[in-house]
Amino acid sequence: MDKSIRNANALVKSYFKGTSMVASDIESFNNFIEHKLQEIVDNNKVIEPTIIPQNVEDFKIKFDKIWVTKPDITEADGSKRKIYPIEARLRKISYAAPCFIEVSAHINGVQRETLTTQVGSIPIMLKSKYCHLHGLSREELVEQGEDPDDLGGYFIINGTEKVLIGVEDLAANKLLVQKEKIGVSDYVGRMFSEGGSFKIPHTIEKLKDGIFYLSFTRVKRIPLIVVIKALGLTKDEDIMMFISRERQFDSVLVNMFEFADIKTEEEAIDYIAKKTGITQAKEIRIERMKEIMDKYLLPHLGTTPRDRIWKAYNLAKMLKKFILVSQKELPVDDKDHYANKRLKLSGDLLADLFTVNLKVLINDLLYNFQRIVKRGKFPSIKVIIRDKLLTQRIYSSMATGSWVGGRKGISQRIQRINFLDTLSHLQRVVSPLSASQENFEARELHPTHAGRLCCMETPEGTNIGLRKNLTILSRVSLDSQEDEIIKQLKTLGLKTV
Repeated sequence: MDKSIRNANALVKSYFKGTSMVASDIESFNNFIEHKLQEIVDNNKVIEPTIIPQNVEDFKIKFDKIWVTKPDITEADGSKRKIYPIEARLRKISYAAPCFIEVSAHINGVQRETLTTQVGSIPIMLKSKYCHLHGLSREELVEQGEDPDDLGGYFIINGTEKVLIGVEDLAANKLLVQKEKIGVSDYVGRMFSEGGSFKIPHTIEKLKDGIFYLSFTRVKRIPLIVVIKALGLTKDEDIMMFISRERQFDSVLVNMFEFADIKTEEEAIDYIAKKTGITQAKEIRIERMKEIMDKYLLPHLGTTPRDRIWKAYNLAKMLKKFILVSQKELPVDDKDHYANKRLKLSGDLLADLFTVNLKVLINDLLYNFQRIVKRGKFPSIKVIIRDKLLTQRIYSSMATGSWVGGRKGISQRIQRINFLDTLSHLQRVVSPLSASQENFEARELHPTHAGRLCCMETPEGTNIGLRKNLTILSRVSLDSQEDEIIKQLKTLGLKTV
């Protein structure tokens, strides 16, 4: 018995020796710096000013590669050197690393000016790959004035230790069908389509007239069959086949009959445009509607005309699920099941912040460029990029906790009452639901929380069940690349239909 207890103790010790309790957060931050930064820049790659010099036909500014170095400090005399966290704490400065980007100017399709410029400073998470403490031994950490048992996983902004609180949200790009107690539709299918910088809510309903309707952004309650036809799937036979190969649904046949006179893509797009309230000439109306559908309809599947057919196939599959749930052949989706939730850790939260603030930087760059061009001059790119703008906006959000999307309390001062309190703060997860509303089901302990979230640790009062903590041994996996998954499935014998 003693031997088995000793073995178990040795096993637990060796596990904690090689594993950090905040490993998921650190991995998330590393992923943000290594991959997400470049993805965000690629989504905003080409900038085209509306006002350009008179002798120039076409002018574009392109963002290329972006990278982050390790934290450093520029002293008053202009000298640069690396900075460690202890110095940032004592001198009340931020522990951040400069962020560089390659920018090029293209005049009439020819690349003229290329330069590397600093676009700002990004706060660095302690113990991440980009921190000077990464990989140091206990003795080296003590030498640098650090606690060798400190977990890292937090930031230093203006000398204050700040932790980013994980946010729990409904999974994007996943249709959840639920029964409604009130409203015009007995069942409603909801989905958030997240692609690039867009997060668009989509709703599928079946009204009393037996017609299935789709709503997204400003496009409200458009017949779903018409949308599928507008996306290129115009034959009724094909639509039926892509909804289900095994059986025919009477409710779909009713919808087909209702819109049988719409036979081409153009007719379907024009029908949607008129219903949406676009009142221009027919050609302009159709063109505008195509643009809206490409950009805002299921953006996670793509935003180009060639992606339309995939959107049609996906809408057909969503309709099948909606029908099966409404006919009680499939159970309704449980919003509180943890498979339908996703956690936004530090890397995802910083990606949201960087996306919004990069857009602000681009708008500022365009304003500066166009202002100088109006004076009859042709400015260099170096002159029009203000690196302090991005830095100040990121620092401001990190210092105050006010995040993009109107969320508050995302960045908090770390609690240092004792070690367990610090550990608890680093493992915290909050729900975006309002604490002033009842939301009984969201506050309850769900069976899928077992082993993932602590079933005991939650505050009393209005935040009960909304503020939770990850269990000590829980790990949050990163997003997987779809291309890689499809490649692996194909090697196992998957055939695309």
